[in-house]
Amino acid sequence: MGKGYSAAIASNPYIVGSFACIGGGLFGLDISSMSGVLSNNAYKNTFGNPGPNAQGAIVASMPAGSFVGALAVSKIADLFGRKWTIILSGWIWVIGSILQCAAVNRGMLVVGRIISGLSVGIASAIVPLYQSEITEPRIRGRLVAMQQWSITWGILLQYFVQFGCSYIDGVASFRIPWGLQMIPAIILSVGMLAFPESPRWLVDHDRSAEALEILADLHGKGDPNAELVQLEIAEIKEQVRFERTEGAKSYLDLFKPGIFRRVTLGMSLQMWSQLSGMNIMMYYIIYVFQGAGLTGRRGNLIADSVQYVLNVLFTIPAIIYIDKWGRRPMLLAGTLLMGFWLMLVGGLQGGFGEWGTVDGDRVWVITGHDGITKAVIVFSYLFVCSFAITMGPVSWTYPAEIFPMRVRAKAVAVSTAANWVFNFALAWAVPPGLSNIAYKTYFIFGAFNFAAFIHIFFMFPETAGRTLEEIEDVFAQGHIFTAWKIKRDVGKKTLNDVVKDKHEVHEVESHDEKSPA
Repeated sequence: MGKGYSAAIASNPYIVGSFACIGGGLFGLDISSMSGVLSNNAYKNTFGNPGPNAQGAIVASMPAGSFVGALAVSKIADLFGRKWTIILSGWIWVIGSILQCAAVNRGMLVVGRIISGLSVGIASAIVPLYQSEITEPRIRGRLVAMQQWSITWGILLQYFVQFGCSYIDGVASFRIPWGLQMIPAIILSVGMLAFPESPRWLVDHDRSAEALEILADLHGKGDPNAELVQLEIAEIKEQVRFERTEGAKSYLDLFKPGIFRRVTLGMSLQMWSQLSGMNIMMYYIIYVFQGAGLTGRRGNLIADSVQYVLNVLFTIPAIIYIDKWGRRPMLLAGTLLMGFWLMLVGGLQGGFGEWGTVDGDRVWVITGHDGITKAVIVFSYLFVCSFAITMGPVSWTYPAEIFPMRVRAKAVAVSTAANWVFNFALAWAVPPGLSNIAYKTYFIFGAFNFAAFIHIFFMFPETAGRTLEEIEDVFAQGHIFTAWKIKRDVGKKTLNDVVKDKHEVHEVESHDEKSPA
């Protein structure tokens, strides 16, 4: 640990690339911390029986904080490094959890959720960034995709804690789960002390010797002369040198030619991941199954838990094969499938449902059609499976790998902030939507998925299997509206290619210096 990190940990690509995913799990914990109490009478009584609009506002307070956190992370990550920013996010989460656990009214609960949201916003932007900068291209997509898997685990574990505590009478039924959720954050902040800093950040701060040492431990078994290590350090140095000539680091860089295109892609993908409708199925699944005709608190909770288990299981194939399948095919297949399942859910709800009253609330509900109720539940499960194996992992991987170093932290932060803007809007809007336009809500989200398919098909190039520096060549190809024309071998380089390119650059520079003014 004299290096400031454990070389043994750094030498295992899966440990060094996955541990920080606990930061993603914090988002999952928050989702279940809310969805698991929506039918809890102790929660309702403590916070004044919130109606659809008030409940939407309570849920939306977390993504509101996350939006601020995602934007703030760019400055923090560039100043203090990726590692220490992750550590900071964990301690902020602890503060937010304490306030939520102790909340005695809506105001205190909302403040606690906003602070927790700051943590989630920071972690959701910095963790994929850290992973993309510290893992080798061969498995980068797989490890960044684990961010989504950690979210699904956070949802699942917290939901079962909520489910178990639902048998407790009184406020302990929701305070205990809200208090326990600080434990993973403590593990994250303490554990990250044994992990290395991003080599790309170190090179960008003129600490190349440290960067080489870390790269050797990461990818060369301690040997700084290993081919992959030399390839990466050469590419990183060359890229940083080139980027420094492009101008100062600022948000204005995001509007430069070539960069703005990528910013819109990163923001759009995060937007589509929210507009896919996954928000309904995660935050408000109790309302969905209630409208399908599944009555009884315990039965609803059990059906919900099945969905969360499927979410975890179906993310695994995506993690394993994301670098083999590629980003584009996964996104295209996912958006089509999700749109299809949502249209079926909306059609069945519209065809067999009617306005009724459930637990004193006005609800569009299916009654007397047991087969249709089961079909809606099954299609909801299939929707979640489709998201888990496609859009879920890629929506974190793609924005983390498409930006050059000089704007990467800011661009990833802006992309992630787009996620939280739409998360905030939908978290607030869905409860009133379900209580007013009912089944038509599903048609809206289904249409969003089909729109996403068209956008992705024409404008999103493939990035799988390339170093972050090689991705520059992908976007240099152009094809802004014909992304499918960019082949998967574009940008691939060997160490000899990098050395040759570097030699040619220096020859040109030398020639320019000798030329008369």
